[in-house]
Amino acid sequence: DTMRRVVRQSKFRHVFGQAVKNDQCYDDIRVSRVTWDSSFCAVNPRFVAIIVDASGGGAFLVLPLHKTGRIDKSYPTVCGHTGPVLDIDWCPHNDQVIASGSEDCTVMVWQIPENGLTLSLTEPVVVLEGHSKRVGIVAWHPTARNVLLSAGCDNAIIIWNVGTGEALINLDDMHVDVIYNVSWNRNGSLICTASKDKKVRIIDPRKQEIVAEKEKTHEGARPMRAIFLADGNIFTTGFSRMSERQLALWNPKNMEEPIALHEMDTSNGVLLPFYDPDTNIIYLCGKGDSSIRYFEITDESPYVHYLNTFSSKEPQRGMGFMPKRGLDVNKCEIARFFKLHERKCEPIIMTVPRKSDLFQDDLYPDTAGPEAALEAEEWFEGKNADPLLISLKHGYIPGKNRDLKVVKKNILDNKPAANKKSDLINAPKKAADASNTQNEAKLDEILKELKSIKDTITNQDERISKLEQQMAKIAD
Repeated sequence: DTMRRVVRQSKFRHVFGQAVKNDQCYDDIRVSRVTWDSSFCAVNPRFVAIIVDASGGGAFLVLPLHKTGRIDKSYPTVCGHTGPVLDIDWCPHNDQVIASGSEDCTVMVWQIPENGLTLSLTEPVVVLEGHSKRVGIVAWHPTARNVLLSAGCDNAIIIWNVGTGEALINLDDMHVDVIYNVSWNRNGSLICTASKDKKVRIIDPRKQEIVAEKEKTHEGARPMRAIFLADGNIFTTGFSRMSERQLALWNPKNMEEPIALHEMDTSNGVLLPFYDPDTNIIYLCGKGDSSIRYFEITDESPYVHYLNTFSSKEPQRGMGFMPKRGLDVNKCEIARFFKLHERKCEPIIMTVPRKSDLFQDDLYPDTAGPEAALEAEEWFEGKNADPLLISLKHGYIPGKNRDLKVVKKNILDNKPAANKKSDLINAPKKAADASNTQNEAKLDEILKELKSIKDTITNQDERISKLEQQMAKIAD
């Protein structure tokens, strides 16, 4: 013990948080008031999406990151759900695709136009129907394209192939109570879940079996969270029997005792953990708290090291967490949060103070890029792959995203062929075929015309913004 350094060496010891100036916030947003413990906000290098209050259905805002300031009441929303939206998640492999889960029991996947919305979006690319109660959790697979997980209050987890609109795995008999959260591991071969029955389960979704579980992970009755870390360990937040907030670290190979267990305070907000695998830092944002605490996970005792707390005056209604490729590496920014107040969204920037202006490669190891490592079919067949990494040395330049196309399997194709009774049946079929061909030709024509009109609109939009820029310059 005498040998232990009094102060632990860590490059993240001095990480500090700073809220941006007022004019860089997103103002006048009616943040959703639904009582549900999701983060209500999802961000990527292009857009920030926020679940908002909507009359007669569910809606969320999608704003280009640069669209700061006051957001007009009439700003278009994504509003195809018939009940409140409970959770949203950006696709990690396409910055224009977002999934939403709602009280209307459906999951919808949306394609956002490249420059953001000019009109409200009511038509999703695909509607995924399979849950019998509200859907409170949506989470994209980290490495396989078009694989989406959803969890509902029917205690079922469904894994979808979004490219075909099919439910391919349905885990409906593993949970006996409400599922609080679901987390994929780094290569998407396992999921872990926290549930109201106080159990944390580690599940192999393709084998549809529980690999490990821990009863009474936290003794308290309030909601828990469980997430996978990069090394395969599990980090949980919950409450003690005395209603103190706790955090714990577990090894899935031996769930008897936690590797570490810390009591925090007696506040009653659910602690939402946000994890950065590149730095091994976990940020804890309590719902209704006005602070973000952060911890470094290492493999030496006490394993979970408290770093610092970012405090502000206003409580947070929700929180978005920017992927690493959306950060400003020139400013040594290692995390950016989008904190939801009652009526606004405020970015908070976490920085490691450094004197040099050069790229700090110890702060930015290669990070998960936007390319999928596997196709959905390969994953469902049993393949695994780690995320494809990119260097941030020269900053991240978003590439062109391909449109999400959903090719629904034709259910009729799977019907067994009827026995040919006579050729009489085939006569009307030929006539039908001819009319089908005509219809298809007509459809093609309409689609072409639609495309050309859309192209024109895009061109005009670009022209308008150029003219506006010119005007601004002249006005200056």
